[in-house]
Amino acid sequence: MAKPHFWPDHYIQNTKSAEEAIGLIKPGQRVFIGSSCGEPQHLVRVLANASSSFMDIEIVRVMSLESTPLTLIANKTQDQILNIRSFYLGSAKPKSLSRNLRFITPLNLSAIPRLFKSRMMPVHIALIQTTPPDDFGWLSLGISVDITLAAAQSADLVIAQINPKMPRVLGQSFIHVNDVDIFVEYEEPLLGVPKTPELEAANTIGRLISRHIEDGSTIQISPGTTPQATMLALQDKNDLGIHTQYMTSDIMHLYSAGIITNRCKGFNDGKMVASTAIGDDNLYEFIHDNPAVEFHPSDYVNNPSIIARHNRMVALNVVTAIDLTGQVAADSLPYTQFSGVTGMMDFIRGATQAEGGKSILLMPSTDATGKKSRILPLLNDRAIVIPRGDVHYVATEYGVVNLFGKSFQERALAMISIAHPAFRDELFFEAKKMGLFSQERTLTESMHGVYPVELEENLKIDGETVTIRPAKPIDERRIQEHFYSLDKNDVISRFFHEKTSFLRKEMQGISQIDYVKNLTMLAVVGEFGFGKVVAIGEYLIEESKNLAEVAFSVSHEWQGKKLGKILLHKLAMAAKQNGIAGLIAFTNHDNQGMIRLFETLPYKIKKTFEEDVLVLICRFDEPKA
Repeated sequence: MAKPHFWPDHYIQNTKSAEEAIGLIKPGQRVFIGSSCGEPQHLVRVLANASSSFMDIEIVRVMSLESTPLTLIANKTQDQILNIRSFYLGSAKPKSLSRNLRFITPLNLSAIPRLFKSRMMPVHIALIQTTPPDDFGWLSLGISVDITLAAAQSADLVIAQINPKMPRVLGQSFIHVNDVDIFVEYEEPLLGVPKTPELEAANTIGRLISRHIEDGSTIQISPGTTPQATMLALQDKNDLGIHTQYMTSDIMHLYSAGIITNRCKGFNDGKMVASTAIGDDNLYEFIHDNPAVEFHPSDYVNNPSIIARHNRMVALNVVTAIDLTGQVAADSLPYTQFSGVTGMMDFIRGATQAEGGKSILLMPSTDATGKKSRILPLLNDRAIVIPRGDVHYVATEYGVVNLFGKSFQERALAMISIAHPAFRDELFFEAKKMGLFSQERTLTESMHGVYPVELEENLKIDGETVTIRPAKPIDERRIQEHFYSLDKNDVISRFFHEKTSFLRKEMQGISQIDYVKNLTMLAVVGEFGFGKVVAIGEYLIEESKNLAEVAFSVSHEWQGKKLGKILLHKLAMAAKQNGIAGLIAFTNHDNQGMIRLFETLPYKIKKTFEEDVLVLICRFDEPKA
């Protein structure tokens, strides 16, 4: 329709009731509904009430919690009145999704605006929700810009619910009165989402991933992360930035605490950038006219090349199942159903392309009942949301692993090591049946060990970060490489004889440990999952004496930097906590280095000789005077 030059006249002349506006929809048209919490609820209710007068209407939306159940109408009328097209990229395992499987259109969120703008999928009617116009005739889409802006710009007829409760959000969130055809004034509370239920497993995951997030990182946070876990992961960080699909209450709290400053993003500095808000009234009040917040459409926010421009971009996403080869399923849960996990792949690929970027997938090891493992042998009956090749960091409450660049055997070992101990036997034997392990590999007691994260520590030595941590089953190969790199004399000092080969079977005994009766501590430099082992300290219990025998090796270029002392004190602390009475070491009689090392312990040191071998013993109940 023709629009007058003076926008207030256009607004007044085209303000109608919702019933009049919905009555303009014709048979066979495609109707877009504003997404997430920005859904124009009043217009949707009127649409549902008038549905009996429609024929062959297609509803297009990002998957929704459905405050008004349009899918119920579609099912009752066998799609003759309404057909639903829901953009959703997750698995459809939950019953609420599987029964509406035919409505799902799998698509990355970054691609949807192009679908509309190119008219490959023409939008005939766009039902949107906005603020009242400002003094210049601009309406803000408020909490829902994502794909809503593209739909409004592309639609033949735009119907806007004008809601004074909608916050005015800065950025690329505006549409002018002259570009809207019909206005329906109706004030009502905006949709909100319940808080994600707290889980102790999620809190443990938050603590575990904290050490993998650096100060100055730019963060994307999936709506499925719990508030407490988010705080545990990020509370000690400085100068974080935000570039994310969903602005949430957790982000608001981090900003209020001064943890988020957006100073170091390297792109859009000073701004928290998102495309949608899902939360409560406090969040909506926070983003209203806030100069620190900008909302942009999904073809910008979710564009991997835009995401990759940020410094140390970290994508934190909650998933629901992973198999031993690294394939990932993700389902929308009742409290995350607005998210539709539709932008997950965009952020994963963008983050891993960024300088210093990381993708971290978060998942409790079992379902809510504790009776089913979320780590499975193979995802046979689940849609694959994240292919194997895109999976990097994976975290459960039992540890963090990096699958990038790993073989199937290494991936299976890694995933079993962070599975719930009750399911590790089954996963191990299934992996053997699948051919992921060689037939001679046996299930050792170590597979049931719980990784003691409290022994981890990052140190700066000569300007380089050194991670001191317990060994993991996946460290087998790098432990081999460490021993092959040792000087001849260091090999003799460690093994008491010349040795030129370090077979996998031998290394399995060092890397696959139970963390109680036997423990190996490593000093590692380099990127997580690819680091080089520069020092090893081990203990193995002599049960008859309840003493732990210790042994060490340090790469030549790292000798003299006190790594041996650091590892010995870690081993002593762990052994004491595990009820072991003390430490014992066997070494050459002239090994002054080992003697001095033992003497750094706060216990009395007893020295004896067995033939030509010096025996050093300390007991934890005999402190130095």
